[in-house]
Amino acid sequence: MIKPIVSGLAAGLLLVGCTTVAEKTAHSAHDYPEARSYTVSDDAMGDVNAALQRAQANGKRVLLVMGGNWCHDSRALAGWLASERIGALVQAEYELVFVNIGMPQTGDGHNLAVAQRFGVQEVPGTPNLLVLTADGELVNPDTATTWRDAASRSEDAIHEELAMLAKASVPAAP
Repeated sequence: MIKPIVSGLAAGLLLVGCTTVAEKTAHSAHDYPEARSYTVSDDAMGDVNAALQRAQANGKRVLLVMGGNWCHDSRALAGWLASERIGALVQAEYELVFVNIGMPQTGDGHNLAVAQRFGVQEVPGTPNLLVLTADGELVNPDTATTWRDAASRSEDAIHEELAMLAKASVPAAP
């Protein structure tokens, strides 16, 4: 008799922690869209290389978004990038690539070599937004790891920053 009760309790606890995006949206009062764009890739570095090749072919920049579907700020940023207004800007100016990096702040990070390749040595959390030239130069070294508040940023603020980064010069090396 105890085993069915324990099994039922465990199943109930699992369901409590597993709400869908639609259920979460219906029960929360946030003002941002959400998307789960951080799929696990067998070759994240290859995905980034392909985005760089596309950028070279079409004169765009690469928008490299590193996060995880478990993170509400990562889902919010992915949602904004898929929204009509910001999505149009991204499509016009960038080659977009998402990289799943796990939970680096807990020691369970992966694909961190992608960030290191572009000069970001430490990834303190998620999401991270790296803007790269078609030649792989990091345009935003000072702000790449500052997107951990993406869920609280406004559509206007995100659009303004992405528009500015699309045209910004690569900073001089120190």
